[in-house]
Amino acid sequence: MASTAQPLRGKRACKKIFWAVFPHACFILSLVIYAFLGALMFSHIEGNRKVNLSEEYRKFLQSLWYISRNLSDNMTENEEIFKDKIHTLLNTAERDWFVNPKDIWTFFGSLFFCCTVFTTVGYGNTYPVTRTGKYLCMLYALFGIPLMFLVLTDMGDILATVLSKSYNEFKKLQSKIVASKLCSGSTCNKGNELKSRAQTKVVINEPLTIMELLKSQAGVKRKQIKYRNAEIFEMLIARENEHTKPARSKSIERWSSCPELARGKTMCRVIENFDKIGKQLEKFDVPIVLMVLVIFVYISCAAAILPNWETRLDFQEAFYFCFITLTTIGFGDTQLEHPKFFLFFSLYIIIGMEIVFIAFKLGQDRLIGLYKKVISFCGEKKMPSKKVYPK
Repeated sequence: MASTAQPLRGKRACKKIFWAVFPHACFILSLVIYAFLGALMFSHIEGNRKVNLSEEYRKFLQSLWYISRNLSDNMTENEEIFKDKIHTLLNTAERDWFVNPKDIWTFFGSLFFCCTVFTTVGYGNTYPVTRTGKYLCMLYALFGIPLMFLVLTDMGDILATVLSKSYNEFKKLQSKIVASKLCSGSTCNKGNELKSRAQTKVVINEPLTIMELLKSQAGVKRKQIKYRNAEIFEMLIARENEHTKPARSKSIERWSSCPELARGKTMCRVIENFDKIGKQLEKFDVPIVLMVLVIFVYISCAAAILPNWETRLDFQEAFYFCFITLTTIGFGDTQLEHPKFFLFFSLYIIIGMEIVFIAFKLGQDRLIGLYKKVISFCGEKKMPSKKVYPK
């Protein structure tokens, strides 16, 4: 019997873990599928478009030919004028005149574009040109951005729980170290003995019955009858609630004995897990300095790794790029030479955005608390003082 019970317990534990992880995996998998479908869609639409050489392109070539024809060997006198003309002319040029769309809108390039859309980063170096691509981009962002924020909120609960538990454990460890330094050995031992005796007394004593409780109270006999009846009625209700607790445990046994009911209960638990999204993030409370330190360390680690394949970026430029990305500012002034390698960093982006999102939420709560204190302080100052009149 014992040998068969252990595999059943293991299966039940695996099922519990699976249904507990299921909502989180469901959100992440939905976002991954959504990104891949968007990459296939945009690579097909924007990559296969035809580049039509417009009238602006003909004028650009004509102006460039005219400037090159008027060049002379001695450029010392007209060097500044020449630079201004070239600079003005190159600003009128469009990238589509010189770049093949298939080179930009590959699968990995389109996937990188989709990630910049639903994360609201939007670097601006890759954008749809066709009218169909623009309409689909708006529709894609309309559904992708809420899904991304849902993933951020869900994963933010996990990170908030991990950070809060780590911070609480650190505080407990710190308090134990301080207590061990301040407390001497003899007094601590006496205090522990007194606590253990008190705990044993609480465990050994059994709850009194209603009649014993009434007999033990001397003031009950002196009270009026209506007050005694009310107290007895409350005690009977409390005793009835104690008797109903074993019935709940029996119902739990029925759940486990009946597979149909067990499935229903499992689905109810899964639905409750969906309803709990965002609750842990609201309870999150750690020092804001600690979150700033976590963000600094997190970005520094990426800034040390990113220059390995982006050779034009040093540590400072990579740090700036990661900060602009995780805060979803996305100026687009720093362009990546190998965006497909940065896609493998997508998990880093999502987790980093969650950390920044938690820090912003924490800073928002701190600002609200500060505003409340300032308003209450100003209200107390403006309150008229009470005047005491002589009798």
